[in-house]
Amino acid sequence: MTAPPDAPVPHGPLDPRVSSPAEAERSRGDVVRVLRAAGCVFAEDEADLLLAEARTPAELTDLVARRVGGLPLEQVLGWAAFAGLRVVVEPGVFVPRRRSELLVREAVRLLGREAAVRRTPVVVDLCCGTGAVGVAVLARVAGVELHAADLDPAAVRCARRNVEPVGGHVHEGDLDAPLPRALLGRVDVLVANAPYVPTDEIAFMPPEARDHEAPVALDGGADGVDVHRRLAAVAPRWLTPGGQLLIETSERQAPLTAEAMARAGLVPVVVHDDDVDGTVVVGSRPAVR
Repeated sequence: MTAPPDAPVPHGPLDPRVSSPAEAERSRGDVVRVLRAAGCVFAEDEADLLLAEARTPAELTDLVARRVGGLPLEQVLGWAAFAGLRVVVEPGVFVPRRRSELLVREAVRLLGREAAVRRTPVVVDLCCGTGAVGVAVLARVAGVELHAADLDPAAVRCARRNVEPVGGHVHEGDLDAPLPRALLGRVDVLVANAPYVPTDEIAFMPPEARDHEAPVALDGGADGVDVHRRLAAVAPRWLTPGGQLLIETSERQAPLTAEAMARAGLVPVVVHDDDVDGTVVVGSRPAVR
């Protein structure tokens, strides 16, 4: 089972419903034993998070039962820790992974490089899922105009809970189709954690992803790069001269993603980070000279 979110757990009694430290430790121990028996590798950490989230014994029982039943921990809790933020996660929606923090870091770096030129940078987060990547960029770069879009209605509903409270806009539709036409040629950074699992490999994914995340968020076609090719084809008309398209991929597929960008007239560069096991291909639209 996946690692738990890395957000801090509140200090104090492990379970506010019990009357003594010894009783609290027994309650925690019970939860740990149930989770460990179900195969949760990080049972102690998960127990602390579930105990902190539950408001009543009945709610704790329900949370533990849902986790033991195979639901991703983040969907059980209703949130995920991502890039220092707590992001709302709803059932059935793709859970943001730590590797996607590389998308955030590269986007922030590129926006910082353009800060002296553009007063209001425009960022678009396509295939946005929860909207975590766009929100994390907005948290680090002041004054960003943020737009996010996804094809899945459940993801759009979830993204609105994360993006709209911080002033961003969420659109429902396939790739760039729902974006406002006024953004054509104005986007500084277009980020996408588009699906890149080859269709035949989905059956070998952990059941938490395979059974509880939307197939449209996972399936990248025969070689996993189908959506990347479509993104590369449409991105240039949205990007401002010098703007960048950032697509998360794998080290194995990065050359195919880079090839798609080059064919679309973008200049690709592959970025990898061993610490988060993340790979991003950055495609730059040549600046007008």
